Amino acid sequence: MSARPDRYDIIVVGGGNAGLCAAVNAAETGARVAILESAPKTYRGGNSRHTRNFRCMHEGPLSVLTGTYGEDEYFEDLMLVTRGATDETLARLAIRSSEECLPWMESQGVRFQPSLSGTLSLSRTNAFFLGGGKALVNAYYNRCEDLGVDIYYDAEVRHVRLEGDRFTHCEVMMDGETVRVEGRAVVLASGGFQADLDWLTRAWGPAAANFLIRGTPYNRGVVLRDMLEQGAESVGDPTQCHAVAIDGRAPKFDGGIVTRLDCVPFSIVVNRDGERFYDEGEDVWPKRYAIWGRLVAAQPDQVGYSIIDAKSIDLFMPSVFPPIVADTLEGLAQKLGISGDRLAQTVARFNAACKPGDFHPTEKDGLTTNGLEPPKTNWARPIDTPPYHGYSLRPGVTFTYLGLKVSADAQVQTTRGPLANVWAAGEIMAGSILGQGYLAGFGMTIGTVFGRIAGREAAAHVG
Repeated sequence: MSARPDRYDIIVVGGGNAGLCAAVNAAETGARVAILESAPKTYRGGNSRHTRNFRCMHEGPLSVLTGTYGEDEYFEDLMLVTRGATDETLARLAIRSSEECLPWMESQGVRFQPSLSGTLSLSRTNAFFLGGGKALVNAYYNRCEDLGVDIYYDAEVRHVRLEGDRFTHCEVMMDGETVRVEGRAVVLASGGFQADLDWLTRAWGPAAANFLIRGTPYNRGVVLRDMLEQGAESVGDPTQCHAVAIDGRAPKFDGGIVTRLDCVPFSIVVNRDGERFYDEGEDVWPKRYAIWGRLVAAQPDQVGYSIIDAKSIDLFMPSVFPPIVADTLEGLAQKLGISGDRLAQTVARFNAACKPGDFHPTEKDGLTTNGLEPPKTNWARPIDTPPYHGYSLRPGVTFTYLGLKVSADAQVQTTRGPLANVWAAGEIMAGSILGQGYLAGFGMTIGTVFGRIAGREAAAHVG
């Protein structure tokens, strides 16, 4: 919109999945709603632009989902990656609510497709968006426009004004000027702080200088910091984040999901010294891919290398960048910039430790190494068939877990008690549920569930 915002029933700060779900739910009640999106229109949607699926509980086949995926199994999968660092009440709320979310999403114009080759292990647990995250975002924006939601781009909220326990207005930078936007309630859905490299470096130390930011460069934590400085209660650890191993050739910002590397289970991963450092076959990739960003971050120069042979190159979703290819391991190492002798020795030790057995790429197959440290506990096949393929790996941060503490109604908490008319949804509060680790598609679950809750509760407050 070109006109300046003035006063609304509900202001939604952030135009990604969570904010859009909140805006739709609130606007459907007849409330006057505005979305303040800090990005330009072409970059709207935050990290949701780069997503591709939604993890969903279901008691039977649902839309494109096969079989069943019950609450307890879902929760156990989450606990495996968070290792207990989660609020069980909020986690189970998100899980239970996900089943009703999928048909709601379809009713808003979101379309799904069956799992593609390379993602078949998710056909029961994750529903994939037809057209990816941009199609999801566009569907919600279309719905918001149909409902009369006012949408402002290049509108960076610099300050959320609180008087006592109540929100009164936002101070928004638009066209080089600070504009006051008043509201009777506010939903904060402005993401984490990962794009503020100074903040990231203060949390992580100098290693963060080598991190790549998978998502939007507009998630700089401005609203998060502002709320914490005003006494909002924090949750989560600033050093915990959704960090995955991505292609080392990805751009510093906004490379998105196409830079993710899904090859790890079918490879060995070595550091710059040509040494393996973790079990590549610990579990199916959707349950383990998010630990590899932190693992690579702990290696010298924050870099790793995934080594694959011709037998496995077609078993995973490829990166947007082609692999490095050579007919020999020494030639591959030279192209990757590591020692050919070291790599050849590491591969020889690995191959000698592999045992005969049945290989099943879409499920844990127990095909493990013998006497190797660290072991590879599944999908351990010798790397012996040229040509050999390699990818460089770097830590790719999607979003940080330091956030605002909320109730089951998504109401923001402070050290003095809850704020009367402030709610939060999405990455800005995900640390309540994700203390560490990540489960594929679960960020979308959190954003959708708590976005809808926040919109509903804000609308009830002003109604």
